[in-house]
Amino acid sequence: MANLVTRQDEGALCWLTLNRPDKLNALTVSMFKELRHHVIDLKTDDSIECVILRGAGKCFSAGHDLGDIAEGEHVPSPGWHSETLRLMEKLPKPVIAAVHGHCYTGALEVALAADFILAAQSAKFADTHAKWALTPIWGMSQRLPRRVGIATAKRLMFTAETIDAEAALDMGLCEAVFADESFEADLRGFAAQIMANSPFSHAANKRLLEATDAGPMDAGLQWEITENEGVGPDMQARIGAFMKK
Repeated sequence: MANLVTRQDEGALCWLTLNRPDKLNALTVSMFKELRHHVIDLKTDDSIECVILRGAGKCFSAGHDLGDIAEGEHVPSPGWHSETLRLMEKLPKPVIAAVHGHCYTGALEVALAADFILAAQSAKFADTHAKWALTPIWGMSQRLPRRVGIATAKRLMFTAETIDAEAALDMGLCEAVFADESFEADLRGFAAQIMANSPFSHAANKRLLEATDAGPMDAGLQWEITENEGVGPDMQARIGAFMKK
């Protein structure tokens, strides 16, 4: 059975790939377990100076696997998904989310936990929690407004609209947009600029920047988990109607 998240090192650059292309890299507990394993390994791997997280096949990820949600997921502990993304966010080295194609809802929450979101021209972003009568629990309510401002975050969360790469760039959701044909080369170039500078400085700067970034992130994430409204009474009906299409 193929690994659900693969790791490939190129010198000091590490590529982590969400590897479920037949399901548009829809996110499951098993995928998160593998992602968490890689993140824990990378924390103490001084040979790696930059991490790029991408998706195999047609897209970055279509989001949280709706089938798994409908059936009920078994996670190791409450807030475990959020904790996993927090571990990635706090890696002492820059992390790039490389987005092509779909990046919806749970996938957007994953991308937001990276230091940078770099988009291919084909990238499409959306938060569709409200479409399915769901509420965020992986960090959307905390990270999205920090990126784009609270009014724009509300717009994306309340309308569930899909935006393209250029719109994402305009609102500050991503840092750059590249042509699909040159995306991998452009990612390498961006990473090379980072890796030309001091890993010590990068780790220190990440700590310093986060310390003064709005309110305390950990408190906000814990609030999202403990005060979460859960799922709406129409969740099963909404997902069921979609699954029958």
